[in-house]
Amino acid sequence: MNPGPVMLDVAGLELRPEEKDLLRHPATGGVILFSRNYENKAQVTHLIRSLRAVRPELLVAVDHEGGRVQRFRAEMTALPAMGNVGALHERDPVRAEQWATDCGTVLAWELAQLGIDFSFTPVLDLDYGRSAVIGNRSFHRQPTRVCSLAQALVQGLHGQGMRAVVKHFPGHGHVAVDSHIGLPVDERSWAELETADLIPFRALLDCAGVGALMPAHILYPAIAPEPAGFSPFWLQTLLRQRWGFKGMIISDDLAMGGAISWGGGAEERTHQALDAGCDAVLLCNDASAAEQALESLEKKIFSSLLAQRWMKMRGTSNVPLPQREREYHEAHRRLRDMEG
Repeated sequence: MNPGPVMLDVAGLELRPEEKDLLRHPATGGVILFSRNYENKAQVTHLIRSLRAVRPELLVAVDHEGGRVQRFRAEMTALPAMGNVGALHERDPVRAEQWATDCGTVLAWELAQLGIDFSFTPVLDLDYGRSAVIGNRSFHRQPTRVCSLAQALVQGLHGQGMRAVVKHFPGHGHVAVDSHIGLPVDERSWAELETADLIPFRALLDCAGVGALMPAHILYPAIAPEPAGFSPFWLQTLLRQRWGFKGMIISDDLAMGGAISWGGGAEERTHQALDAGCDAVLLCNDASAAEQALESLEKKIFSSLLAQRWMKMRGTSNVPLPQREREYHEAHRRLRDMEG
């Protein structure tokens, strides 16, 4: 069975019997894990194996950026906030870019050892000092520095066989409202976005190792009538047609306030996102919403292109395992030196 377009979550440290039915649904394509799903390496490895025992083709992901957004902590390397890497870039660009690459290498190796396919990283939002939810998750305010550091991090991921997911397109840093809570509105013009926030996304989509993009639940009324994650303009006209992006488009969580504020139930939000151009949708922390979304997709036939894009997100590498392990240990040593 090919994976479907819905990425779900699970409640705890072990898979519950009722969750197995959701995983078996043909519209399910993957699972995203959170801190509540992690106790230690052995436990989460067992959990991931139990997920794949139900559906071997499921993709498993996590938000593991570093800094305050690092879901797995015990027995894992503590990664820095990317804003710290950006601050070093002002003084020593070469050292900062090596730091970013090492973060990608360590992140990818450690997650892969657990059975994780990919992390939703890097953040390409610019840090305007307005968004508390972004803050030092952003590399920097300057687009060129974000490009350099994000490309370096993706290089580290890619060297370990892990695909990157760039977010939150076309940029969350200029708005104060947290899209987890409400729908932010960014009044800027196309010209303002094109010469700032869009620069890192345009650059990174051509970067080897970028497999997916996550659009933001933000409304840009001067450009399109729908929030980016529900917008045919942003997802089809710009990303697919003008920029020629061939990777996956995965929605931000449709149970977030920004999506709910736009209107409609879980079923309607799911279909709006998919019809607008998302290949897959996240539905987290709301089991009833996930069930509604799956039921609404019960008879839908999913394209072979969706399966192809999903499979490209599964971790693979042509680099021999001993070389990747050696690169991990070298990167890990340099990270310890940075901490010192």
